[in-house]
Amino acid sequence: MVIKNVSLERVCGVTSKLPENSLPEVAFAGKSNVGKSSLINALMNRKSLARTSSQPGKTQTINYYNVNNELYFVDLPGYGYTKANEKVKAQWGKMVERYLHKSEMLRQVFLLIDIRHAPSQNDCIMYDWIVQSGYKPIIVATKLDKIKRSQLQKQTDMIRSTLEVVEDTVLIPFSAQTKQGRDEIYGILDGEVLHEEIQ
Repeated sequence: MVIKNVSLERVCGVTSKLPENSLPEVAFAGKSNVGKSSLINALMNRKSLARTSSQPGKTQTINYYNVNNELYFVDLPGYGYTKANEKVKAQWGKMVERYLHKSEMLRQVFLLIDIRHAPSQNDCIMYDWIVQSGYKPIIVATKLDKIKRSQLQKQTDMIRSTLEVVEDTVLIPFSAQTKQGRDEIYGILDGEVLHEEIQ
């Protein structure tokens, strides 16, 4: 996949109507500090189009990035931000659930999990939501550069067993620093999302 042009095309808040897009969508879900913006920027070959922040919980909207006029990267609100009040958390949950149920062009969901830690209860709930919505999420284990290579198998096994993923679920270790894992994600986008649309 060669990135030629990208733009933030639409931002949807809690009360916004979801757009009726004609291009395929791939969504990125994960808790607030998992490195979602860093992953999206790495995929788009941009340093800061998706806003990264040292303050978790920055993304409180659904952001649609138009990539090459071929597909949308859809950045879902980060969940599990402890300082957000319960009302806000509930709104974020409803936004994500509504998107998963209502978007007719959603083709693939990437669920981001910090490779250093066992998935949280929120991660497990999100995984179940995605599956119950009829999608088979691809797990992206972020922050790969923060662990030793010898820990990789143990950490990925822990993620699979905690989430109780179905047997052939794809798990891609990823580092925003080294871009390891990016080509694998591009391969999925080319082969399973864009190729499917052409046929």
